Amino acid sequence: MNPPAKLIFTISLILGTTITISSNHWIMAWAGLEINTLAILPMISKSHHPRSIEAATKYFLTQAAASALVLFSSMTNAWHTGQWDITQLSHPTSSLILTSAIAMKLGLVPFHFWFPEVLQGSPLLTGLLLSTIMKLPPMTLLYMTSPSLNPTLLTFLAILSAAIGGWMGLNQTQIRKIMAFSSISHLGWMAIIIVYNPKLTLLNFYLYTMMTATVFLTLNSIKVHKLSTLMTAWTKIPSLNAMLLLTLLSLAGLPPLTGFLPKWLIIQELTKQEMIPAATLMALLSLLSLFFYLRLAYCTTITLPPHTTNHMKQWRTGKPTNFLIAVLATMSM
Repeated sequence: MNPPAKLIFTISLILGTTITISSNHWIMAWAGLEINTLAILPMISKSHHPRSIEAATKYFLTQAAASALVLFSSMTNAWHTGQWDITQLSHPTSSLILTSAIAMKLGLVPFHFWFPEVLQGSPLLTGLLLSTIMKLPPMTLLYMTSPSLNPTLLTFLAILSAAIGGWMGLNQTQIRKIMAFSSISHLGWMAIIIVYNPKLTLLNFYLYTMMTATVFLTLNSIKVHKLSTLMTAWTKIPSLNAMLLLTLLSLAGLPPLTGFLPKWLIIQELTKQEMIPAATLMALLSLLSLFFYLRLAYCTTITLPPHTTNHMKQWRTGKPTNFLIAVLATMSM
């Protein structure tokens, strides 16, 4: 992709995200979501590989259906209440449709089938955008409408997401698919608490974004896509490999790393809301995802006989990407 096209798509992505998160009218929010979808499609399919074209097609169809549901939900609410304000979602049917639409956009279970396939067919940097920036607009809509959402439905979707995200990630060998199921599992933690404490959801999302950005940028620097190649990646850039190890453990939620903080606060808040069974179930389901995080961390620590130390120069010369990874890793530990 040539630089002018990349610049146009990046600006469109920023513009669409900004329009959605700053709008109070449903039509403006819908327009921002559509701009986002159209801007990310060329980035997914830029390699012209059949898998990339398939991923772009799946992403377009899913996001178009979800955007149509968002528009239908807002029109239904406006028909019954006369309000186009995002925060005035008071009709129960509109709330139910909107929850389904945002769950489809985010990749919550049972609307999760598209996300691992799309992430697997995308480049690592595009996968980073799909896992972080592209989730910000629907998460903002969920945040703004949280007082009107159905807590029982969100709790059900969250527990299913934590269960499926942890279970389906156990037998994966492709790192991008593992990160996709990791995202689904983390979204479950965000969805279960958004009705009771929306600011805690934003904290969880920000920390997840920093940790995921660190992992994807590190994998992109050492050119790793599978577990088998991750086992020998330590010979390329040992310092980055150490950061990757700590970030994965933080993403798993192990104390005393930063990733443990949002899970601890969410369990504490659920206990205050007298949802002890849900809190216990979420804590137990997090052990599933902990397994494949530990497997990834173990693969980064396997010490095979080193072939050469020439690759050490790649870290010592100080690429801008390596500096960014170091900053993000420091913030997420």
